[in-house]
Order: sequence, then C-alpha cells, then structure tokens
Amino acid sequence: MSANRMSSTPQEQAQAPKRRLWAIYAPMLWMLIFFALPFLLVVKISLSQTVLARPPYVPVFDLPLEWSDFLDRLGLFSFEAYQGLFNDPLYLDAYLSSVRVAGLSTLVCMLIAYPFALSLTRVHPNWRPFFFGLAIAPFCTSFLIRVYAWIAILKDEGFLNHLLLWLGVIEAPLQIFATDSAVLIGIVYSYLPFMILPIYVAIERQDQSLLEAAADLGASPWSAFWRVTFPLSLPGVIAGALLVFIPAIGEFVIPDLLGGSQTLMIGHTIWVDFFDNRDWPSAAAAAVLLLALLLVPIWAYERLQSTIASEGL
Repeated sequence: MSANRMSSTPQEQAQAPKRRLWAIYAPMLWMLIFFALPFLLVVKISLSQTVLARPPYVPVFDLPLEWSDFLDRLGLFSFEAYQGLFNDPLYLDAYLSSVRVAGLSTLVCMLIAYPFALSLTRVHPNWRPFFFGLAIAPFCTSFLIRVYAWIAILKDEGFLNHLLLWLGVIEAPLQIFATDSAVLIGIVYSYLPFMILPIYVAIERQDQSLLEAAADLGASPWSAFWRVTFPLSLPGVIAGALLVFIPAIGEFVIPDLLGGSQTLMIGHTIWVDFFDNRDWPSAAAAAVLLLALLLVPIWAYERLQSTIASEGL
C-alpha cells in the first residue's frame, strides 16, 4: 500500500473530531427523544390531579406558557398520587410481589442458564451454532403466541397434565394454570436466553491456561470451577441477572395471561389504573417509582464494574 493511501488528508483529519462528536451525541439524542421526553411526560401526569374527563387528569402546564405563568404553575403540582402509593397497601403488595416473582425467576434462569452456557464453551465449535439455535429459537416466534402456547400446556386439560396422567405420575390434574407458578414458568421461558448469552460470553473469554495451572497445583475440577471459572464469570452472571430481573419486575403480559386473580404484580396494577380505573396520575406515579427502584441495581452494577476496573481484575 502506498504512503499516500496510508496517510489521511487534511480534510479527513478535520472531519475526524466531528465524527467522534456525532458518535457521542447520536446515542444521547436517541435517549433524549425516546426516553427522557416520554419520561418527563409521565412525571408531569403523575404530578397532576385525577378528573373524570378526557384526558383523565388536570394538566399543570399548557403551552404556550409565559415565564410568569410558569412560576405560578409550579405551585399547582399535586403529590397526591405519590401519597396514595404509600397509603394504599395494594401498591406495596404489588411491588413486593413483583420483586419476589422477578427475583425467583432470575434465580431459576441462572440455575438453568449457567450449566447450559458452560456446556456451550466445552462442546466442539462445529456444534455451537446448533445449540445457540436451540437457545434463541423461541425468538423466531411472536412473544404473544409463545405465552398463549403455555396456556394450552399448563391448563387442567392441557398437554402437561395429560402427559403426567398417562405416565402415572399423578392421579388428578395439577392446578398450575392461573397461579404464580405459571407466571414463573412463563417468565423463565421467555427471558432465559437473556441469561445464557452474557454468561457464555464471560466464560468463553476466560484464559483456559488458568484451569490448567489450577490442575497442576492439585485442584480438582470442582475446586477449579469454584475458585477460577465461577469468580471470573460473575460479571456475565450479574449482567444476565439484570437483563432478566429488570423487565420481569414490570412484566404485564405473562401475569395477565398465565396468572390468576390472586397474582399481583405492579405491571398489571399500572395497566388497571390506566385503562380500567382511569386514574392516570396514580398509574404514572407508580411507573415513576418503579423506574426509580430499578435504578438501584443498575447503580450497584455500575459501581461493581468501576471497582473491578480500578482493581485491574
């Protein structure tokens, strides 16, 4: 290659900083348009008052708005919706139930995904695309159709009970559908690939010579796994846990279709407030509080990543 092609022109050098700035600000612009502005609208609704009209709340700000009017309108903000979240035990029960179901689903996903991801790193490279296809095959079908399929499987007269009765494992159909167990199964099935892929990447990047060194020092395979493989894969485990826990805690479709009347999750509660009760401020306040709660594990993960980077692990 010639020296003229290796060296960039002055015009290209002048455009390089602009390209870097575009690479930085383009994601920020995307987040501003599709996250920050809609979120501010939700916050505005949460600070409004409920009325039986269209829209079912009293707007605090109406454009165009003068600066003097803006300052006067600040006193019109209402925190009744947020007060109602703490006064009504329904919301507290919904948050706690959502955390419980999402946490248990994340744990089950981890117990299933880790052996699967570890096996992927041990199989022959020619077989890995096949097993990856098994992991992501559910994404080739509509999410709603997959959830409806579990209805046919878990109902009293569904495929699972027919199979267990035919095998003689049970004498009467199991009551799984319309329970928290059905919701757990649906969430684990739907979000399992989000746990498998980060764990696989974390294990695949590990230096295999570390396991050889551990074996040379007398460590058994089990001891080498707990002392070498598992600690080095923790970033992938934590990333997968966040990818499962965060969407699962606000899940609405799966609890609505697979859960029963006793299944209480905050996503379904927000939907009922928006569309059935027409109480938009309360629903918006519940959504804002849910997002604030979800920022806690994200912040903890960022701190953990910063600690690992600073220590050079």
